[in-house]
Amino acid sequence: MKILLVHNTYRSTAPSGENRVVEQEGAALAALGHEVETFGRLSDEIESWPAWQKATLPARVVWNPTSKRDLAQTLAEYRPDVVHVHNTFPLLSPSVLYACRDAGVPVVATLHNYKLLCASGDFFRDGQVCHDCAGGNPTPALAHRCYRGSVLATGPTVLAARTHRRSWRDLVSAYVFISDSQRQLLGAMGFEPERTFVKHNLVPYDGPVGGERQRQVAYVGRLDAPKGAPLLMKSWDAYRALAGDDALRLVIAGGGPHLDEVTAWAADRPSVELAGHLTKEQCFELIGRSRAVLLPSEWEETFGLVVVEAMAVGVPLLASGHGSFPDLISDGVDGALFEPGQPDALGKLLLDVDTSPERYEEYGRHARATYEEQHDPDRNIEQLLDIYRFAIRQSVSAHH
Repeated sequence: MKILLVHNTYRSTAPSGENRVVEQEGAALAALGHEVETFGRLSDEIESWPAWQKATLPARVVWNPTSKRDLAQTLAEYRPDVVHVHNTFPLLSPSVLYACRDAGVPVVATLHNYKLLCASGDFFRDGQVCHDCAGGNPTPALAHRCYRGSVLATGPTVLAARTHRRSWRDLVSAYVFISDSQRQLLGAMGFEPERTFVKHNLVPYDGPVGGERQRQVAYVGRLDAPKGAPLLMKSWDAYRALAGDDALRLVIAGGGPHLDEVTAWAADRPSVELAGHLTKEQCFELIGRSRAVLLPSEWEETFGLVVVEAMAVGVPLLASGHGSFPDLISDGVDGALFEPGQPDALGKLLLDVDTSPERYEEYGRHARATYEEQHDPDRNIEQLLDIYRFAIRQSVSAHH
């Protein structure tokens, strides 16, 4: 099969799991002998634009004629069987859907976030979950300046979503959601159910499973409010109040807007270690040495790659009980869920991890079984190919 991946790569200052998923899926498809090409733009290039060009960005978010023309040329030369669209924001724009329509090539779209209904893409505002725009009316986003705290930045995002709601509905043959909870939250888009699929993100792993656990837990991810950095600190303090001095260690890997705050907090807490940015391999090693991985997310995560990464290594998760986590984690079987936003609840679970290590070892074994049953990389890619075949059939029947 000839496959063209279309993706606007996120800024390198904000490392994105989405970029990794696009690369890994492409590599896995190529390894099976499929022809895979990528058509994309880099958000990083905006930095080097002259001022007059930056001034055109709001309009390009809504409709970028250059991207449409360039993609049309690529389609004419490469002639793919299917186009798989990931992120079109901000440089590609939904104009790429029209290039595919004009070329008669079917489109599969993976929706990685809530961007089609929410300007910031995460249904999260002022430190809490917000569904003001989930019903399909995006005007509250303007009032709250939801994208980068600016009306100027939010306007085009809202306009693109409003203008192209029909484009996304009519010009895409198959929609891939990365969790069932995400599919439900984007229900107001009105996609035909028979064209929607839930396919979890691909997480390949062939390293060691179930190594020597140390008396520690790990947090791996961005240090920001949606991911729960403030909650992580409060929860650890709640746990230490229960446990006293003889306690677990917490290893935090990652950076982000709350790094300075977390660093200052960790400075007078010897039980907390900051590991900084780690490579993928180092992350797997850290997870493998830990009794559990913490996921204190305050936003309703659409997936959470670290869930499956921990499961692959055979390590259980302590996660907020909302978003995709209840879809992915069976509470009391392969991990534990706690009431979102409640530091005392996570604090009690941490005490449990320390006092009942055997139970969490058992959870870890179940977590590895869940990975093998539900996240097998070969089956994941076969599911994606089935979706491609569906889209191609749809397209053929539509043109007859």
